[in-house]
Amino acid sequence: MYKLFFRLFFTRMDPERAHHLAFRWIRLAARVPVLRTFLAAVLAPRYAELRTEAFGLRMHGPFGLAAGFDKNAVAIDGMAMLGFDHVEIGTVTGEPQPGNPRKRLFRLVPDRALINRMGFNNDGSAAVADRLGARVPVFRTVVGVNIGKTKVVPEAEAAADYVKSAERLARHADYLVVNVSSPNTPGLRNLQATESLRPLLTAVREAADRTVTDRRVPLLVKIAPDLADEDVDAVADLAVELGLDGIIATNTTISREGLTSPAHLTGETGGLSGAPLKQRSLEVLRRLYARVGDRITLVGVGGIENAEDAWQRILAGATLVQGYSAFVYEGPFYARALHKGLAARLQASPYATLADAVGADTRKAVQ
Repeated sequence: MYKLFFRLFFTRMDPERAHHLAFRWIRLAARVPVLRTFLAAVLAPRYAELRTEAFGLRMHGPFGLAAGFDKNAVAIDGMAMLGFDHVEIGTVTGEPQPGNPRKRLFRLVPDRALINRMGFNNDGSAAVADRLGARVPVFRTVVGVNIGKTKVVPEAEAAADYVKSAERLARHADYLVVNVSSPNTPGLRNLQATESLRPLLTAVREAADRTVTDRRVPLLVKIAPDLADEDVDAVADLAVELGLDGIIATNTTISREGLTSPAHLTGETGGLSGAPLKQRSLEVLRRLYARVGDRITLVGVGGIENAEDAWQRILAGATLVQGYSAFVYEGPFYARALHKGLAARLQASPYATLADAVGADTRKAVQ
C-alpha cells in the first residue's frame, strides 16, 4: 500500500516538501494517546532476543534512525512509535542556520537513493537544548545527539563551535556524535585528518565531562565512506587512543559510481545516501572492526534496506545499525519488517545472542 502511495503521490511532490508532510503526520499521530499506542503495537513489536546493550545503554534492539531525519528533536516519540530502537537527532550546529538554498534534496528512485545538500539546516544548539530539556518522553528510547560545525565558523575555530554545542546538549544526550564527515559544509571533511581530529575530539570530551558530572556521556565520531583505507585505519587508531566510545560508519558519499538514474539527477552536488552506499559502507565497517575489535562500539549505516543488510553489518562488526534513506522508500513498516527478519536470522544462526554475532564474519576472515 505504501509503495503505491509513494509512486502515485510522493514521487510527484518535491522531496523536501514530501519529507515535511510525512514528518508532520508522524508528529501529529504521536500526540494522540490512543492512536500512538495502537500504531506502536502494530509497527514496533518487541523481540526479547534482539535486546541490545551499547556503550552502557540498553535498547529494545539494534536498529536506530540515523541523523538527518529529525534535525531539531521534534519527533523523537514519533520515530520511536514507528519502531526505531534509538533516535539520533541533528546534525545540530552551535548557531542556527537555514542551510543551503533550495532545491537541495533529490530522489534517485531507480537507484533507491537520495542526494542531499541540506547544509545542516537546524534551529541551533541553544534552541534544541531547550526543546530536549522540556521534553516529557512518551516512549522509552535512546536519544543520540549529532553535532556539527556552523557554516560561517572558520575551520581554525571549529573546536570552539563544537564545544559550545557539547556544553549545551551533553546533559540531554544519551550519547554524543561529532560529525566531521558531511560533504555539504565547506572544509568540514578536512577535520577528519587526525592532526585536526585529535584536538577536536579531546575538546568535546572535556566539555561533556565538565558539563555532565553525574555520568559519562558516550562520545562517537561519524566518518565518511570516501576516506582512503589508511585514513580509516588512522581514525580507528585515534579512537582507541582517545578512549572514544564508538565510530559511526558511514556518512553520505560524493561518489556517483554505478548509478542508473538520469544524469540531471546524478549530476547534482551533495551527499549520496541509500542503496549505492551499501558496499563501501560495509567495507569500511569490516576494516574498522578488524582494527579495533571489541574495544570500541561500531555503528553501521549506509544502504541498510532490510534485515539481511542489517544482519550483514552485525556479522561485519556493528553492534548497532541505522537507517534513513530506505525509510523514504519502504515507509512506516520499515522497522517492523527489519526487526522481524533480524529475529528470524538470529534464530536460524549458530549464535545465541546478537552480541555473539557481532563481528563473527570479520573475525573468521582475519584468522
